[in-house]
Amino acid sequence: MPRKSTAPFGPAGGPGPASGPGPASGPGPVDSPAHPRSGWATLPHRGTRSGSPALEAARVGEAGTQVGEAGTRVGWAMLVVGVLAFAAAAAGILVPATHQTRTTADEPQYLLTAISLAEDHDLDIADELAEGRWRPFHALPLPTQTELLADGRRLSPHDPLLPLLLAGPVAVGGWVGAKLAMAALAGLLAALLLWTAVRRLGVPLGVAALAAGLFACSPPLAVYGSQVYPELPAALAVLAAAAALLSSGPPTRPATLVVGAAVVVLPWLGVKYAPVAAVLAVIACWRLARAGRGRRALALAGSLAVAGVAFLVLHRWWYGGWTPYAAGDHFAGGELSVVGTEPDYLGRSRRLVGLLVDRGFGVAAWQPAWLLAVPALAALARRRPPGWAALAGPLAAGWLVATFVALTMHGWWFAGRQVVVVLPLAALAVAWWAGGDGRRPVLLAVAGGFGVLAQLWLVADGAAGRVTWAVDPTATTNPLYRAWRLALPDYLAMGAWTWVLHGVWLAALVAWAAVAAGAGHHLAGLRRLGGRGLRKA
Repeated sequence: MPRKSTAPFGPAGGPGPASGPGPASGPGPVDSPAHPRSGWATLPHRGTRSGSPALEAARVGEAGTQVGEAGTRVGWAMLVVGVLAFAAAAAGILVPATHQTRTTADEPQYLLTAISLAEDHDLDIADELAEGRWRPFHALPLPTQTELLADGRRLSPHDPLLPLLLAGPVAVGGWVGAKLAMAALAGLLAALLLWTAVRRLGVPLGVAALAAGLFACSPPLAVYGSQVYPELPAALAVLAAAAALLSSGPPTRPATLVVGAAVVVLPWLGVKYAPVAAVLAVIACWRLARAGRGRRALALAGSLAVAGVAFLVLHRWWYGGWTPYAAGDHFAGGELSVVGTEPDYLGRSRRLVGLLVDRGFGVAAWQPAWLLAVPALAALARRRPPGWAALAGPLAAGWLVATFVALTMHGWWFAGRQVVVVLPLAALAVAWWAGGDGRRPVLLAVAGGFGVLAQLWLVADGAAGRVTWAVDPTATTNPLYRAWRLALPDYLAMGAWTWVLHGVWLAALVAWAAVAAGAGHHLAGLRRLGGRGLRKA
């Protein structure tokens, strides 16, 4: 049986950053077989008295300099990647949602609630609806989503935290201000993604910057960076919680506070994120309990329980139900019918693959680099370094919710909406995997470049009036996408050829995962044999 790795996170197939000499582990041995040229041995050691204050001072000084320089490089890289991600997302404002409206579907509802919070300081949008406040961002008559409550109020059937976040930007800049605020969150997410990859996973800075930049500047992350939906803020909260949990030791007090805050805000962004929040909470409490921090684990669990009760009580008070869907007029079977009145779970199971490779709504249709998450996660699950569950657990929960709970994966939105919340975790896994082999960043760059080109082409087509985000993005004139989509199944047309492509992709992805997991185990075995040989020599 393979043993679970106890080494800290490092690039796939290699030890973590704390396993060798450097700031994380202190000065290493000099002129040893394992480290013949330690970067810490800048002074001659022969004839120098062990423990010399001068030598120790030199070592500490050099360590501080190296840490400072590394921190500066990471900071500049975060700034560059964040600005690029902001620009890529903000450019999406040029693309209309439909051929006649700037926003569509749920976006106007979030904006109207933000306007009400900014001006009236409440959630009631009855006056905004009566005054037609939607017209600047939705030229057509607005479809009704709200139900008139007994006291005359109309509440948008969506959780209120996103409108609360956008109330200030809407008051200053209208609907464009709201979208620019979303783009700013996209930039922040990209910067945090890079920091987490470097500081928590030990990914080389160049590889981390490449992965963060490619994923953040391509669909669907860049697209939802200009859409008024809670997907991107939720993804930022999940990424922050994962960054706090990705360590070999138990969560510190600040890390516990970050996880607790993320778990609390996720359901207020959307009740559909509750399962992902619950997995994060369980992982945090389990890690604390196993490390002997029982009181902190109980404090976290108790605080989250109180927050959960407050969520339910306030929703009953404001919306008249356990979720905001109780205030909607389109759930005739009750608020729980949001998941479907007669769900076909066997039929929905094809979304496990479709969310990735559907030719219109799969994330890999627009950014093929997401396919690299398959071998990356397989290698991660095989190696299982400390903290790996903080990536795999929430990612699995989010993907399963999108597969079996979401009403559909095809809707009045751009591809990937249901899985955006956990895609940063997949991006981290890809960055970790790519950092373990010198050839993998080339593969990442080639596949990721396709996605960045797809984003640029969509923006150009949309600005020219050829495509929109919600109606016909697949009408893009991008020749690479139009060729690539022919190899992908179309789950909107479940004919014989779709089933053939579905089977081919399922088999290919399973085989790729198996090979990646086996290769990682084989490399680990070779390293163990090599280490034994060195010791014998």
